Amino acid sequence: MSKQELTSYPKEKINILFLENISDKAVEQFKQNGYTNVQKIGGALSEAELMAAVKDVHLLGIRSKTQVTEKVLSAATKLQAIGCFCIGTNQVNLKAATKKGVAVFNAPYSNTRSVAELVIGASVMLIRRIVDKNNAAHQGIWMKEAKGSFELRGKTLGLIGYGNIGSQISVLAEALGMKVMFYDVETKLPLGNAHPCKSLKELVSKADIVSLHVPETPQTKNLINKSNLKFFKKGSILINYARGEVVDLDALAKYLQDGHLSGAAIDVYPWEPEKNGDTFKTPLQGLSNVILTPHIGGSTEEAQQNIGEDVSTKLFQYLERGITNGSHSIPAIGLPPIETAHRILHIHKNVPGVLSAINTTLAKHKINIVGQYLKTNDEIGYAVLDIDKKLSKQALELLKEVKDTIKVRMLY
Repeated sequence: MSKQELTSYPKEKINILFLENISDKAVEQFKQNGYTNVQKIGGALSEAELMAAVKDVHLLGIRSKTQVTEKVLSAATKLQAIGCFCIGTNQVNLKAATKKGVAVFNAPYSNTRSVAELVIGASVMLIRRIVDKNNAAHQGIWMKEAKGSFELRGKTLGLIGYGNIGSQISVLAEALGMKVMFYDVETKLPLGNAHPCKSLKELVSKADIVSLHVPETPQTKNLINKSNLKFFKKGSILINYARGEVVDLDALAKYLQDGHLSGAAIDVYPWEPEKNGDTFKTPLQGLSNVILTPHIGGSTEEAQQNIGEDVSTKLFQYLERGITNGSHSIPAIGLPPIETAHRILHIHKNVPGVLSAINTTLAKHKINIVGQYLKTNDEIGYAVLDIDKKLSKQALELLKEVKDTIKVRMLY
């Protein structure tokens, strides 16, 4: 089966919109695969602007700034899939996307190494107090001293969250001679000699450097606050390259000012500017031994290329083969193409009787089903049907009339 036969809808008529300077590698991949109608916009769009822009869009590519709300999804009547070219999907209303039958994909692992390396780099800079010495040198002041400067070797790194990024940092830190402790709400297998802690309090009271690697949820909002900052080891360092809502920055500023913490590196904030050049404020500005970066933990050329390739591949698989592995809205199905049949995708409400109605409707018209796959979640069902080629067009029209149908599409 050739690439041109992988989708019944002409590829040059599939409208693709990429926002927020998505990697040119992703644009190249789509064009190389026959998707020529690709529009790329440099920044994010407001809700009203996005509602107008997605009217005839089949595939939307975004990063972390663009907010895909229920109103946007309602306006996007032709939308088949959303590619989040980043590690998270917080910016998409997943519940609304599920109800609309729109597949949502992301790249949860592609920038893991970039973030891990930067955490180690920030640890070195902070524990050596390079930030203060650098500032002094820029001001023409010579500050050659060893006081308050330490090696990483032999120090304890405490990781809050031991997922893909946390566990990779664990390996790098041990290679530098550090002791590693971690705390996670789920049971995780330690790598190397990493030691799991039973509580957050236990970890922060023993660690020289605490690094956060947790998602943004109601449970993690202000996870680090004035109530638990007092338990941090005297002179310790806090690094947050996770999510902006996880740390109470006002409380952190107080503990840095009074010397309880000796330094911090923050890359994410509760509020962040929309675009480069906008004014940015935080209570941590001007504080000693504090590294502030503009949400660039995963911003490397390698990470952006990996993300572009990862998300693009998932989108190709969905558009051309109906594969939904990695989707956050459509149930996961992975399946090979069949040469002797046409493939139809049927997304429907997850209520009793839909699959029976599909089979009964096709059977009444003597339409043979060569292969059938079904997967459901709480909201919707996703059925993939391979139908006899001679009868596939008739089957497509019949399936559109099945009660509780959300979306039907013929692939090839």
